[in-house]
Amino acid sequence: MKAIVCHTFGPPSDLKFEEVSDPTPGDKEILIDVHACSVNFPDTLIIQGLYQFKPELPFSPGSDIAGTVAAVGAGVKGFKPGDEVVGFAAHGGFAEKAVVKSNACFPKPPGMDMVQAAAFLMAYGTSFHALKDRARLKEGDTLLVLGAAGGVGLTAVELGKQMGAHVIAAASSAEKLEVCKSYGADQVINYTVEDLKTKVKELTAGKGVDVVYDPVGGAFSEQALRATAWNGRYLVVGFAAGDIPKIPLNLPLLKGCQIVGVFWGSFAQQFPGENLQNTMQLIQWFAQGKLRPKIHNTYPLEQAAEALEDIQARRVKGKAVIVMR
Repeated sequence: MKAIVCHTFGPPSDLKFEEVSDPTPGDKEILIDVHACSVNFPDTLIIQGLYQFKPELPFSPGSDIAGTVAAVGAGVKGFKPGDEVVGFAAHGGFAEKAVVKSNACFPKPPGMDMVQAAAFLMAYGTSFHALKDRARLKEGDTLLVLGAAGGVGLTAVELGKQMGAHVIAAASSAEKLEVCKSYGADQVINYTVEDLKTKVKELTAGKGVDVVYDPVGGAFSEQALRATAWNGRYLVVGFAAGDIPKIPLNLPLLKGCQIVGVFWGSFAQQFPGENLQNTMQLIQWFAQGKLRPKIHNTYPLEQAAEALEDIQARRVKGKAVIVMR
């Protein structure tokens, strides 16, 4: 099969497009003929050896997979060859075939094409877990989303509105903020030309926001934390800016707020039952027309490096997706 292979940790340009052996499913694993695999910011870190874990070299990046079941391993129930599925793997998705664990594989929702399906599981799963399980977002809360036009940020905007919050979207350009408004943002902040903390206070009549969703990190994190209301919840989702901020710990004390970590992949592995419930709710909302993944662009497999470079350069609004067929 054809695959994108990382032989040494480094930039996207170091990746190779080559022929490799087909993987084989083990116990409670499913082999998928991959039709599409979305590109996520962690992919750009994994190939550089900068993520929370380092796969053994060589490996293929890519986690969010949509395709058809090719074969099932021992102990797999509920799936058979030919079934259309979505799945999540630590890596291996930028290839024509990939293996996923059976408890991380779900039937592809009716009415969702393969590209949409590949863009769905990780981004919406991360944001729903963050807002529902970690922030306990409730109707009437004010939610600030940083990096709001990105792959996970836009899903947080969309889900925040679905859950009844007042959503403030913050992004780096007027064009990106127009996308956020089209996905339900009530108010917007361009943090390249406006002071984030000052603008948040202005938009909330001095109160601050109840929840901050931060997949960006860097210079805006402390400003956003300072703009939280009493008993606010600051969600640490990721560090797309590249810098992990150092937060003064007197701020949570003075503001009575919480700094809460969000790691959906670990949650999905440790609590598969709860993750399944979340996934079923997301699929139901999609079927009802309440969620609509935004696809920025699709790329053939051999151009996966270009997709990763677009993610790194923050050119992507919504999701970038690699297509095999």
